[in-house]
Order: sequence, then C-alpha cells, then structure tokens
Amino acid sequence: MLTVGAGHYGGCVDVARSQDPPPVAGGRTSVEQHRADVAQLLRPRLALGDRGAVTVPVEEAFGRVLAADVVARVAVPAFRNSQMDGFAVRSVDVTRPVRLPVSGEIAAGASPGPLVPGTAARIMTGAPVPDGADAVVPVEDTDVGRFCPGEIPAVVGLREPVPPGLFVREAGSDVAEGEVIVPAGTLVGPAHVAAIAACGARAVVWRQPRVAVISTGSEVVSPAAELGAGQVFDANGPALAAAVRAAGAEVVGPFRVADAPQALGDLLDDVAARVDLILTSGGVSQGAYEVVKDLLRSAGEVEFRSVAMQPGGPQGWGTYRGTPILTFPGNPVSAQVSFVVLLRDELLRAAGLPGRGTVRLPLAGATTSPAGRRQFLRGARDGDAVRVVGGPGSHLVATMARADVLIDVPEDVTELQAGDEVEVWPL
Repeated sequence: MLTVGAGHYGGCVDVARSQDPPPVAGGRTSVEQHRADVAQLLRPRLALGDRGAVTVPVEEAFGRVLAADVVARVAVPAFRNSQMDGFAVRSVDVTRPVRLPVSGEIAAGASPGPLVPGTAARIMTGAPVPDGADAVVPVEDTDVGRFCPGEIPAVVGLREPVPPGLFVREAGSDVAEGEVIVPAGTLVGPAHVAAIAACGARAVVWRQPRVAVISTGSEVVSPAAELGAGQVFDANGPALAAAVRAAGAEVVGPFRVADAPQALGDLLDDVAARVDLILTSGGVSQGAYEVVKDLLRSAGEVEFRSVAMQPGGPQGWGTYRGTPILTFPGNPVSAQVSFVVLLRDELLRAAGLPGRGTVRLPLAGATTSPAGRRQFLRGARDGDAVRVVGGPGSHLVATMARADVLIDVPEDVTELQAGDEVEVWPL
C-alpha cells in the first residue's frame, strides 16, 4: 500500500527530469510529439497478440478480432430441408401433370417418417424433407394456391413435371462439418456472427485491452446523486468509459476518488495490477490541490507537460507500478478532446480495429484561433462543409454533444475564412 506523508498533499513538488520533452513556442510540447510519446509508451504493452485469447459466447464476438479459426461444429444445413412452403414429392411420381393424395403435413422442427410412394406431403419452409422425397413443389405452383392453417387438402394437383432436387436444401450444402467458416484475424461483423451461430461454433478472440477509468476531485459526485454546495456531476467517468468501450477496450470502473492522496494511491495500487492502462481525469493543472500530479511525481514514473493544444493542454504520461498511465485534464471537453486526439487511435490499434483517421472539409463560416496553440474546435458537418458549434470553452459539455467532428486549427493559424479547408477528426 502506498503511504503519503502528511506534508506532501498540496505541496509544490518539482522533480527534475533527465529527458525534458521537446518544446514548441512558450515551452509547450507539440501535439505530434506528445502523440508519439503516448504511442511509444502504449504499443509495446498493448500489442494485439500479446494479451492472450479468450473464448466468448457468439453474442459477445461482434467487434472483436478472432485469435483462431472458427470451425463448423455441425454441417449447415444439418439435414435436408425445404426451401419453400409447398408439397414434398418423389420426382418419379411427377413426370407429367398429376393429382396426388396428400398423406400428411410436415412442420418446421418435425421428425417425419418416409414419404409414402405415390403421395405428397404438405411441408413448410425449413422443415425436414422426408426420406423418399427428392423435390418440393411450391404451393403457389399447385391447384391449392395457398395454405390455410388447419386445412390440409386431401389431394393436390401438380401442373408440370418436377425435376429431382427442386427447392430442396441438401445437408452441408452451405458448410461442411469441420470446415473453417471464419479465419483467424477477422474483425467479427454481423454476418460473421450469423455464420458462427449457425454452425454452433465457438469464437476465440484476442482479449481486449483493460483500461481503468478514474475521475478525481472532491467536488465530483455521481450523476445519480443529489448535488451539494460546490459539487458537480461526474461527466468524465461515464464519458471516458463510453469512449474506451467504443474504441474496443474493456473498462475497469469507472471510479471516483476525492482529492486525497491516500485514497488515490490505494485505488491506483489496486487497479495497476489488473489493467493494461490507467486513465485519470483531473488534478493535473496548476492549482494548489492537484492531487494526481503531486502523487504521481513522487510515486510514479510520470512526466507532466503543457501540450500546445486547446482544450487539453495539461497532460501527463508514464507508468505507475509498471502499468502505463495517462492523465487528462478535468474539464469535460478537455478530457473528451484529449481522448480523441491522444488515445483513441492507440486503443483501436490495440483492439485490432481500424483507425478513424481525418478528412479535409471546407469551413462554412469564418473563425479565429489563438496563436501558438493547436485548437480543436467543436464542429458539425453541414452538407459538404463543416461549421463551428458553440464556443471554445472547455466546460461547454452540452455543446460538445452537438458536435460530430473536431476542427483542427494549426498553431500558426489565427484566422480562417469561409471556404478554407481544414482537417477534421470524426467523433
């Protein structure tokens, strides 16, 4: 268990680092450099094939990458069955127009006996074709025309000769037992889920990265609680947990912890041994009670720096008890933007999922940006263009909900006009 001295909390601890981050204007680190440092930290620890494989129910395989071939446990179809609602017959009995007595009915899920020669059996789609029958005549191609519940005709008139195999699905005509139906390395989509389920097969997938999500701040309370004086609902925990899941990772938490070093240290000790990454929000700015920064400077191997981005400037990265840790700022928009810009692509890569990438679109209207900071404005697609949504404030969480992209404005750009092309990050 971590023990923190009474004089540590709130102190202005400043530990010198042997490798200072490359600065940009004003001593800040570029977004590209910080992204590269985060990637260098995470990729060796989050490699897809190094986390081991797990067998999951087919319902949980969607969006996961297969670690092994999926092999059919049974043939599909498992038995000869009817492709149509109609009449099962022997083709040798229907070499010309003929009327045959109806000997019975076969519903889906039935276990019929052999077809009596010289007769027809009313049969439903998917029902087993009886031994002796080798064809199914659709009901609409007979003089019966259509089926009525509970009314089995005594005789059916067949209008033309019937070839063998007509509308009969042969056993194994789709997949043979033991056949590979989905190869290893496949990102499982809905069609793969259907194929795996139809074959009664197991899905062996790579284990998802485990990410502990921690919101810090004595003022932060559950969205289900009643607010007290000076308190705010926790937006970061639920939002970052949702973002982690959307990027193909497993969430441990989310947790909330007050501005208390002992409580934070105990929580970090607990999760560090069972996750691949720790993600915190809050406690990394320049205030007097920056518990995350103060604790990790003394108990972790973590660098804190100002990244030349707005929102999301204060950032920390490194390890705690050997486990990678990223520390995001506490303002809700800053935390969400930090995730998209700095972490999302790395988690997608670790889960074997495709990255989101960026595109270039023209601006629908003019805007400005402060010099020296790469600004990520919230935006919304407007036809073939993109428009700015709301202001730049990092507290405008409701405005963030109306955005579907981030508009990336470089550090050296202070003005943009309508029609200027900008890089946008899909949300």
